[in-house]
Amino acid sequence: MTGERETAPQPPSANRPPPEGVTPRYGIDEMPPLGTAIVLGIQHVLVMMASNVTIPIILATAIGATTGETAFLVQVALLVAGITTLMQTIGFGPVGSRLPIVQGTSFGFLVVAIPLAQQYGIAAVLGGAIFAGLVQVVLGFSLRWLRALFPPLVSGIVVLVIGIGLLPTGMALYAGGNGAEDFGSWTNLGLATLVLVVMLVLYRFGKGIIGAASVLIALVVGYLVAIPLGLVDFSQVSEADWFAIPMPLRFGLDFPSAAIIGMGAMAIATSVETIGDLSAITKSGAGREVTDRELSGGVIADGVATAFASIFSALPNTSFGQNVGLVAFTGVMSRHVVSIGAGFLILLGLLPKFAAVIAVMPSAVIGGAAVAMFGMLIGAGIKLLAETALDRHDMLVIAVSIGVGQGFAAVPAAVGGMPETLEVLLVSGIVPAALFAVVMNLSRPGPAQGAVLDIDVPLEQPLAEPGRPAEPGHPDEPGHPDARQPGRRGHGDPG
Repeated sequence: MTGERETAPQPPSANRPPPEGVTPRYGIDEMPPLGTAIVLGIQHVLVMMASNVTIPIILATAIGATTGETAFLVQVALLVAGITTLMQTIGFGPVGSRLPIVQGTSFGFLVVAIPLAQQYGIAAVLGGAIFAGLVQVVLGFSLRWLRALFPPLVSGIVVLVIGIGLLPTGMALYAGGNGAEDFGSWTNLGLATLVLVVMLVLYRFGKGIIGAASVLIALVVGYLVAIPLGLVDFSQVSEADWFAIPMPLRFGLDFPSAAIIGMGAMAIATSVETIGDLSAITKSGAGREVTDRELSGGVIADGVATAFASIFSALPNTSFGQNVGLVAFTGVMSRHVVSIGAGFLILLGLLPKFAAVIAVMPSAVIGGAAVAMFGMLIGAGIKLLAETALDRHDMLVIAVSIGVGQGFAAVPAAVGGMPETLEVLLVSGIVPAALFAVVMNLSRPGPAQGAVLDIDVPLEQPLAEPGRPAEPGHPDEPGHPDARQPGRRGHGDPG
């Protein structure tokens, strides 16, 4: 000890420069040249388009909605996604993360929304969504006290599970989309592979805007190639209106107890997913942990967005993982770019004919980019986990959390005998993984129970007992280069 006071580690700051290797092309508050920003904003819109318009179509098909009702649901999905994205990127008061987060229609709520809509009508789904939004807002305001539950170990597991869970969706799109008559055909696989290869080549060798917009260019190439192959149906475009302003509360609101319980429970799962997305985007795009302000504002915005969506008869909204992956892939962290993309979504929501042009893009084209975007989330999760000096207890936390969480997701029949609401939460994969990770991390054993288990300590050389000198060459021996220094604390050390 020199007598000098040791400087405590400082919390991550939004203004701290990122470490080498993760320097973004554009920082969070940077505005690229307008032409570049427009291109990059459109890229975000195209990446999220398939998921955003597919979900209302699935719900409409499940309840036998008319063509006009289906078109309306797609229109409001686009309009609301644009407005709620601005809540995240620009924010107001405590609402919004002020990060490049894209909002869109949530897949998570769909498994609850379909049976509710079939039994009670769409009004029950929308009424339950308002309650779900309130649940998320409460969770968002509570996150500053719950922040300790999500250290890098837990956040990394959540992000990793999100990425793993999205891979089947990405591969389904890659093969042509679930339910497609030509699912898995050579045409679909070849088209998706073309998009993937073009994207990777442009990203590797493209300079400036070419590299940053590699995903957009690849999607356009795939779309143009799909037209002569007969994979694009323009009949929907001709039937769409040029301009339309959606009427709020078209389907009304209803509040049966089943809707409140089911949608409220899914709000918890969606909030955990949003926490993972927020952690992933700051870690992969800016090389730092998400701040309390960003985390709280992001979850609050998710709740406000979900409740707001119900007013316009749109389904619940949440952060989109594929766009988080896009930020990680391109290094474009500018929230202003995403705000421009949100403006395009709003415009498409008011101009249904132009929206239809994008909506008819073949699933295989989106799939070629989606597999890379979802894979980037897995990489972000690994990056978060790598920040922790993993000991054997950490390895057990990772093994059990991912094993059980993804196990339920992979084999939903395993929990088929559970109550429906509980079953929905378990098969999401995210909720059980997060629950196990939080509980096991909090129940970490102390050193007396053998918690000093850093993986860089050879197992064949036990730690020295009190009063007994350490064996030669052991890391606890004074003077050894790996010996613990005063003030340095491992996972299992007391205090």
